[in-house]
Amino acid sequence: MRKPAVPSGPSRGGVVSDAQRGNWVDQFAPDWLKPYARLARWDRPIGFWLLFWPCGFSLALAFVAFPERGFNWLALILMLVGAIAMRGAGCTLNDIVDAELDAKVTRTRSRPIPSGAVTKRQAAVFLVLQVLVAVAVVLTFNLLTIGLAVLSLALVAIYPFMKRITWWPQLFLGLAFSWGALVGWTSQVNALGWPPIILYVGSILWVIGYDTIYALQDVDDDAMIGIKSTARLFGKNVQPAVGIFYAGAVVLWLVAAAMVGDLRLFVLLLVIPVLILGWQVVTLDGKAKGNALLRFKANHWVGLALTAALILEAYF
Repeated sequence: MRKPAVPSGPSRGGVVSDAQRGNWVDQFAPDWLKPYARLARWDRPIGFWLLFWPCGFSLALAFVAFPERGFNWLALILMLVGAIAMRGAGCTLNDIVDAELDAKVTRTRSRPIPSGAVTKRQAAVFLVLQVLVAVAVVLTFNLLTIGLAVLSLALVAIYPFMKRITWWPQLFLGLAFSWGALVGWTSQVNALGWPPIILYVGSILWVIGYDTIYALQDVDDDAMIGIKSTARLFGKNVQPAVGIFYAGAVVLWLVAAAMVGDLRLFVLLLVIPVLILGWQVVTLDGKAKGNALLRFKANHWVGLALTAALILEAYF
């Protein structure tokens, strides 16, 4: 079959088709920075927020366990910086690996590498710079946290290849994107334990759920070029499947919190993320334009609500 022609793509001042219209990169970034900002997905901040929130969960869980130590706001800020850097590095690596595939998919063919705005060599240099920023952040923490952060690089490295060999690339994304649930706790406690591990597993289920929703946008193109995903695997059963993953996440988050506190307030506040997750499942329609993306993005508010619920539990 004849491959679709790769468009000449956006100039350095152009736009990417799957970016949010009116984002700050398109409007304000200098032309030389735009293709790199798009590689790192700075025009779509939802990704770094979703990578960051498990860090927030874990820092807040440690605060519930040890309220006398206070909440470490500096660690929260540092981990946000690290999440921005590592999410950008992961996206850059993914685009280097997937350049040929992206050129065949309508939603992604205007991205910087397939469009010709950035070469693979330039992208590789940018990748290294982002990793160095993340390393600088990690080195401010204890040795256990540094070691765990180094281990996470293996997950980041293998994820781009999983969609070629397994129907469960969302599981591997979950393993990588939820790693902050371990790192946040160890940065405060300098030891692992069952609460952060259970929190981590719950976050993995959450990621599988929301990334299955995200993958609904590409099921037709993915089927044509042989890319696997849980969205394709579940097919017509995608709604109940996502619902099961979300329900499992909530149960495990509740268990992790119960192991470190008496949950006088947390259970009530947990209603907010549960309602957001439930709305996503009940109203999900993968064939309606924009439906999946809107519900995927709503998970930012799930992360914020869960982190806030744990912090408030510790304070009150």
